Amino acid sequence: AAMEQNQLDRETFSCSICLDLLKDPVTTTCGHSYCMNCIKGYWDKEDQKRIHSCPQCRKTFTPRPVLQKSTMLAALVEQLQKTGLQAAAADHCYAGPEDVACNFCTGRKLKAIKSCLFCLVSYCEKHLQPHYEVAHLKKHKLVEPSKNLQENICSTHDEVKKMFCRTDQKCVCAFCLLEEHRGHDTVSAAAERAERQRELEERRGNIQQRIQNRGKDVKEEKEKVLFINRSAKKSVEACEKICTELIRQIKKKSSDVKKYIEAKQKTEVCEAEFKKEITELKREDAELEKLSHTEDDIQFLK
Repeated sequence: AAMEQNQLDRETFSCSICLDLLKDPVTTTCGHSYCMNCIKGYWDKEDQKRIHSCPQCRKTFTPRPVLQKSTMLAALVEQLQKTGLQAAAADHCYAGPEDVACNFCTGRKLKAIKSCLFCLVSYCEKHLQPHYEVAHLKKHKLVEPSKNLQENICSTHDEVKKMFCRTDQKCVCAFCLLEEHRGHDTVSAAAERAERQRELEERRGNIQQRIQNRGKDVKEEKEKVLFINRSAKKSVEACEKICTELIRQIKKKSSDVKKYIEAKQKTEVCEAEFKKEITELKREDAELEKLSHTEDDIQFLK
């Protein structure tokens, strides 16, 4: 029971942004508490939108609220620290050098479990919850954590690349269409992805058909080898029976054996070439299959 109470205290007095004990706690009008610096930093990013929201319930505030430190809450946190109940998100998995880190976590960051192609942000399990609960966020496209989200942003206009210029064969943002790509043949990135996906599937179908055809060719060559082997065996047996009587036929059958050997050598070489080509086609098919499962339109087109 004591352990459950300690866990409850940690959750109650932790900031949902940094996941640490509240520092200079402030409380929004919707009743959620944050560290002063955490919520200020969060709202600083929303200043350009002129609409500020609660990170937990997404309630909006206009104008930006002026928050005051909650002395009572600060005293409770201080008392909690004195009793040795240090707040930390239990059983969380922190991001390592090779992992995609949550962009919302401050301090030591947690592993991201999803990346949003609309927000261009990666989220840990806790910070991803609004995307499952808030109506307009549910429409966003979530994919496996990606380190390449910045490649989806136009370096010139700092806007998301949602269009594809077929003239220059590159992804561009809406502002690019009004400037250096004015008058070019352009479509949405999603539309271009659909077209390329269709071409990819068609190409895979052709490769798979070629694999089947080469498989049939190998089978036919093997049958030819078996036929030649049977024919040669019969020729050798006949040659052994009459070699003492007919020198001429011995020479003729010897010639047949030589032809058989030459044919077998050619067949084996041909079979090896077919197998090599099948292996290469399968490798290319596997690469195309992997590409077809890429969820990020931009990474697919790139």
